[in-house]
Amino acid sequence: MSQLEPLIADLALILICAGAMTLLFKSLEQPIVLGYIVAGFLASPNMPYMPSVTDMHGIHVWSEIGVIFLLFALGLEFSFKKILKMGAAPIIAAVCIILSMMYVGACTGELFGWSQMDCIYLGGMLAMSSTTIIFKAFDDMGLRQQRFASMVLSVLIIEDILAIVLMVMLSTLAVSKEFEGTQMLNSILTLGLYLVLWFTVGLYFIPLALRKLKPLMNDETLLITALALCFGMVAAASAAGFSAAFGAFVMGSILAETVEAEQIEHLVAPVKNLFGAIFFVSVGMMVDAALIVEYIVPILSIIAAVMLGQTILSTCGFLLSGQSLKTSMQCSFSLTQIGEFAFILATLGTSLHVTSDFLYPIVVAVSVFTTFTTPYMIRLAEPAYNLVARLLPAKWILRLERIKNEEDEQAPDELQQLYNKCFKHFVFNMLINVVLCIAIMSLMLYYGEPLIASLLPQEWVHPVTALVALVLCLPFLWMMLKAGGDTPEVNKLWYSGPRWRVRLTAYGLLRIFITAVFVSYFVDYAMPWSSWLGMFALVAILALIYFSRRLEKQGEKLAKTFTDNLNSREAKSEE
Repeated sequence: MSQLEPLIADLALILICAGAMTLLFKSLEQPIVLGYIVAGFLASPNMPYMPSVTDMHGIHVWSEIGVIFLLFALGLEFSFKKILKMGAAPIIAAVCIILSMMYVGACTGELFGWSQMDCIYLGGMLAMSSTTIIFKAFDDMGLRQQRFASMVLSVLIIEDILAIVLMVMLSTLAVSKEFEGTQMLNSILTLGLYLVLWFTVGLYFIPLALRKLKPLMNDETLLITALALCFGMVAAASAAGFSAAFGAFVMGSILAETVEAEQIEHLVAPVKNLFGAIFFVSVGMMVDAALIVEYIVPILSIIAAVMLGQTILSTCGFLLSGQSLKTSMQCSFSLTQIGEFAFILATLGTSLHVTSDFLYPIVVAVSVFTTFTTPYMIRLAEPAYNLVARLLPAKWILRLERIKNEEDEQAPDELQQLYNKCFKHFVFNMLINVVLCIAIMSLMLYYGEPLIASLLPQEWVHPVTALVALVLCLPFLWMMLKAGGDTPEVNKLWYSGPRWRVRLTAYGLLRIFITAVFVSYFVDYAMPWSSWLGMFALVAILALIYFSRRLEKQGEKLAKTFTDNLNSREAKSEE
């Protein structure tokens, strides 16, 4: 008789416990995510008199896959385009929340006399709320379409991005005992380049490929293709030094702009539910009753710090970002938990031997408790707002709710709106094309040049490498120099007065300067920069880019394809 593999037996136990608990919590009209956590506690080795899992490593791997699917589904539901439409408000709120909660965490650790590194790392752990837990709670409670839910998810995504930077900063601090500005700046730049590069390349090629392959696509092939893209991006993100979940989110955001996004979301949902359940069950397995009893006072103190800090300080952060009092309180009450990043940061501190051993179990207990209370805190937001509204003076409420009298409202200037639109287009165009040119240059230096060196004499390697890179970059250099410079909006501003003409002239000069920097790099790489020949080559190439009709056609075609892909989902829904 064959023996069942431990991992399969563990999976059976997990699903049995999860099935029983979810049915129980559903009958009690409670969020299902709480049932998963209880199921994990029952199936964990810390629970006596109950069958327990034996292969914790296997469960940990499956839970990581669960996080990947949850973040992939989040990207499908909430794309980068939605964040851009919300403006600077989520960024302001996220920065305020992170800074204030890090200070609260550090002060809480100092109250117990913990070491400086314990306090700093605790502050980092409390600064990030759980994207997966809040996303699941909103899903179970039917709140994902609410405006405050969109704001919360925007802030969470920005927190996840800033978490990578924070991890690098704390790692550097742990090793060198001081912040290394160069390393931190490199991490931020690498992250920005990664996001823009993959979003641009993915949004250009993936919708085209899906349209070409549409005759071959049924539910099965579309699901496999989507998961292949997801895990391919996961591997790329890991190779670049980022988290797997971050890569899954990026690919979900790219696919969210395609016409097939809703179908992919529907097909991925059952897989996401399965592995997501394993993740939440694994969180419940981290509960150790003995450690909770031993560190009950610090645990309760940190829970209070998270609850009060998020509800009060986060409300202030959302108010500073321009949200109404009611929306701010709904958002802040949704963030009253610490999530997966706390576990990652606790593991990092332990592996670097800079934090105490007791910090990890304390953080796990706080995370489980705050996860359990998240749905109740979300429901408590509106009654809390009603109470505050009754206590505060009416004038304060009117101001905090952003209610204005009719005489105070002024119509925005039409030319200013037109200028803002042109400015955003200018920044968007330059950012994308600069990143693409940097990516082409990097690929040629790391991969193209060794290949050229194996085929040509040494004196030809640099000139040929620079020439090939320049040819590949020419359409993007044209878009840097001229794209969007001759539109009805720009022409209207130009003839509306010297104020706008000066600004447009400044943008034109900045375009020439940035393009010239890239071209001069290619010229300098191919020949001595001090020679007159180099100067002549720079001017000649700039003139070629500016006056070339062929480059103009290529650039316009690339820009149109990218814009059509970016707006394909909205165009399809309007048909």
